[in-house]
Amino acid sequence: MALEPHAFMSTMSKRIGFTEEEKALLKSQSEWGLKVAPEMADHFYSYLGRDPEMNGILNTGEERVHRLRETFTEWFHEMFTGMDEWGNAYSDRRWKIGLVHVRIGIGPQHVVPAMATVVTEVGKRLKIDGKDENLKEALGKICMIDLAFIEQAYVEVSQQAVLQETGWTEGLFRRLIATGARSM
Repeated sequence: MALEPHAFMSTMSKRIGFTEEEKALLKSQSEWGLKVAPEMADHFYSYLGRDPEMNGILNTGEERVHRLRETFTEWFHEMFTGMDEWGNAYSDRRWKIGLVHVRIGIGPQHVVPAMATVVTEVGKRLKIDGKDENLKEALGKICMIDLAFIEQAYVEVSQQAVLQETGWTEGLFRRLIATGARSM
């Protein structure tokens, strides 16, 4: 079963309790988000650059790093604007971001701590700038929703690849996973 990004966004928003008030708060701070995005990109890529595997993926050329920083700035700012009220365009873009991470080989073991770095560093900046604690919470929630899209991309791509290559049913695949997990 392939992920439907719009339904996934709705489900994750409900699960994490991402409220209309938090969306309004993020939108009200979108200029601040755009202002600090380059600094957050510096923290993000500095963290990733310290890892030899990630450094090799990131530094395949000067233009790639520049392009990635621009993409990060857009991504970061979009968390504040919601693009379309955190609707279909937002969820479609987050799903595509997840698929790109899978395609270029950035594994969950890199994505999760990198997102933690962003959350930590933006928290520090929020404090320095005297921003409300509610903004930190709202931003943390949307970061976790975005992270869920990336993580789910790994699951969906892996499952679809196995099903396509083997001809197994989804039910058989899920039983094998559950059996394997019990044996570990």
